[in-house]
Amino acid sequence: MTGWTWVYEGYDPADARLRESLCTLGNGYLATRGALAECTADDVHYPGTYVAGCYNRLVSEVAGRRVENEDMVNLPNWLPLRFRVPGGPWLAPDTAPVLDHTETLHLLSGLLERRSRYGLGEGRVLAVRQIRLVHMADPHLAALRTEFTAEGPVGPLDVEAALDGGVTNAGVPRYRELDGRHLTHVHSGTASPDTVWMRCRTRTSDIRIGLAARLTAGAPATARHERPRAVQRTRLDLAPGRTVTVDKTVALHTSRDPAISDPLHAALDRVRRAPGFDALLESHLTAWDQLWRRAELDVPGEAGDILRLHLFHVLQTLSPHTADLDVGVPARGLHGEAYRGHIFWDELFVLPYLNLHFPEVSRALLHYRHRRLERACTAARDAGRQGAMYPWQSGSDGREETQQLHLNPRSGRWLPDHSHLQYHVGSAIAYNVWQYCEASGDAEFLHTKGAEMLLQVARFWADAAAWDERLGRHRIRGVVGPDEYHEFYPGAAEPGLDDNAYTNVTAAWVLGHTLDVLRSLPEPRRRELAERTGLDAGELEQWEDVSRTLHVPFHDGVISQFEGFGDLAELDWDGYRQRYGDIRRLDRILEAEGDTVNRYQASKQADVLMLGYLFSPVELRALFHRLGLRLEEETWQRTVDYYLHRTSHGSTLSGLVHGWVLARARRAEAWKFCQEALQGDIADVQGGTTGEGIHLGAMAGTLDLVQRGLTGLETRDGALWLDPVPLPELSSYGFSLRYQGNWGVRLRLERGRLEIAVPSPDGAPMEVRLPDRSVCLQPGETGRLVLPEY
Repeated sequence: MTGWTWVYEGYDPADARLRESLCTLGNGYLATRGALAECTADDVHYPGTYVAGCYNRLVSEVAGRRVENEDMVNLPNWLPLRFRVPGGPWLAPDTAPVLDHTETLHLLSGLLERRSRYGLGEGRVLAVRQIRLVHMADPHLAALRTEFTAEGPVGPLDVEAALDGGVTNAGVPRYRELDGRHLTHVHSGTASPDTVWMRCRTRTSDIRIGLAARLTAGAPATARHERPRAVQRTRLDLAPGRTVTVDKTVALHTSRDPAISDPLHAALDRVRRAPGFDALLESHLTAWDQLWRRAELDVPGEAGDILRLHLFHVLQTLSPHTADLDVGVPARGLHGEAYRGHIFWDELFVLPYLNLHFPEVSRALLHYRHRRLERACTAARDAGRQGAMYPWQSGSDGREETQQLHLNPRSGRWLPDHSHLQYHVGSAIAYNVWQYCEASGDAEFLHTKGAEMLLQVARFWADAAAWDERLGRHRIRGVVGPDEYHEFYPGAAEPGLDDNAYTNVTAAWVLGHTLDVLRSLPEPRRRELAERTGLDAGELEQWEDVSRTLHVPFHDGVISQFEGFGDLAELDWDGYRQRYGDIRRLDRILEAEGDTVNRYQASKQADVLMLGYLFSPVELRALFHRLGLRLEEETWQRTVDYYLHRTSHGSTLSGLVHGWVLARARRAEAWKFCQEALQGDIADVQGGTTGEGIHLGAMAGTLDLVQRGLTGLETRDGALWLDPVPLPELSSYGFSLRYQGNWGVRLRLERGRLEIAVPSPDGAPMEVRLPDRSVCLQPGETGRLVLPEY
């Protein structure tokens, strides 16, 4: 880590997959893993190219069952460019002597640079430098510049560039029993002496893909079509000390793209019109410069270096280009095939950051959910419910994509998967609607699509809640919480748990806030909405009642994760750590032993404590008060302590949430978990998973930890609320944000002082509220405030 660059020295096959994920380049539409151009997919390397929203569905035979899965498709590989001395083997780091090797990821410019020196024998050395970009200004373009320099009398060099349509989805070992052959009808041809093309389509979703590649080498190239590859070859004359450059420029379109007639025609036209590499680089750098200005972040030390890397990957997955697409937030970015490219609840950790920098992207991601509202309502009806039941895993059309079976690599057994019972994803969508509208001031969205989603999610929760005469409260049964470990009660025949505290409290929040939104709607719009949805006063009264009477279980003076959690057996945590070391995936360990985590008071990740992540202490107390319950500070502290000792942190999100919560509950312990969240992907703390794709929610969440968690920043009631909790390890930092009509608002925390600058002369006055005072900043004004804790 050197500020704005990440440098990998030397070549280590064991680290290749991790490097390839962390060196992925993308622009929000298209992303390509950081595999070396001369390497093919094998047990070491995995070049992969993905387009946001490009899915295909296949049926596989697994464990005697036919299972259907939809995957984000690995598209034809545009990278291949290999080289050799005539008559010799193709050079690659796994097969030829590598004297030096360095890969550098340039965050500021969005470039991947590699430098290698291959030993050719008899004192001859071939130096190779490559610069790769996935264009941030034109989302359909990518380019690779390769510079060859002879150190000694190397002589001629054969160079072969290709488009490879023979790729499959094979990047995740535990999925390899599943059918990964998503592409069919692969054809290629020659458009001009320097340009070849390839077209294909996905097998069931019938998405057509077109690619065109232009090779510029300063020497004539010949084209051959060796199905499923389109190959261009040239021979270079290398004089000692002289550098020869080969540029490969690629355009990619799919039939999902707007304003085109045919993807192949569009790709050929785009690559024909594309300027040379230097001009492409200039416009690419300008686009990245604009992104960094809007997402300005100043955090010192190693934490700042890691946060910049996280921000880089967030912007590559969800850029302003995303605003033009019908896509959601892929949990593993566009960086690999883990989770099959599905959309879970990770937007809960991503949108709060985007809301204050790229609200147009947040709005587009919420449009993705709104377009699938009808499908969610259909799912609810099919389950005998009203309202909208959003899927735990979503893909192309919004149906439930959660796998029916999952593989435990420890035992080798395929097991039933019941995580589709995580209905709390609907509350996450509702929360994101509210947060976006509060941060952006987008009343039009709130009054239209936002209100429609809120209404249907609220309707689902009100219908799912059943009155219990004994308790005198409403209960929600048969769910799975964020923990994910627990799907069954011990000995139960059917999956599902009762009264998951996180689910019930967030459902109460949805019901209460939806009622507030409906009351605030202009009367004509409220009437329209009621007429379209059949909403009446009786239903609103039911929502009011349920929002105040949902059951929240307690045991031993702490909030129970679900009803009966305190009755489960205690786990011998020390014993399991001594036997296994890393017990993050405790569920797999126990299943391999013939046991089940369902029997124990053990959580994979934050569940109850997620409430402290979503809601400030004031909000959380108000929520419990609405439910007729008192949440004393001592009760919350006991709850935090209880789950800290019973969580295995089997998710990258767990360290993030615990760090966020502890920053307010027990500051001295917070940094340990913040560090784990920061290290999650760069150190691959989950044991090999980052090579299958980054963890986008955790990366964005660390940015939001600085932006909102440590500053106590909230956007509500037309004001910017701040209640900073600076950690000793991170007490000085700054960032810019966009709050409603004010662009480039700068906040800086510096040793007990908070500085807020509203630079835009065209902006509106901005109200800032701290626990002990309220100030109104005018456009162009800077406020300097001493924090009360100091």
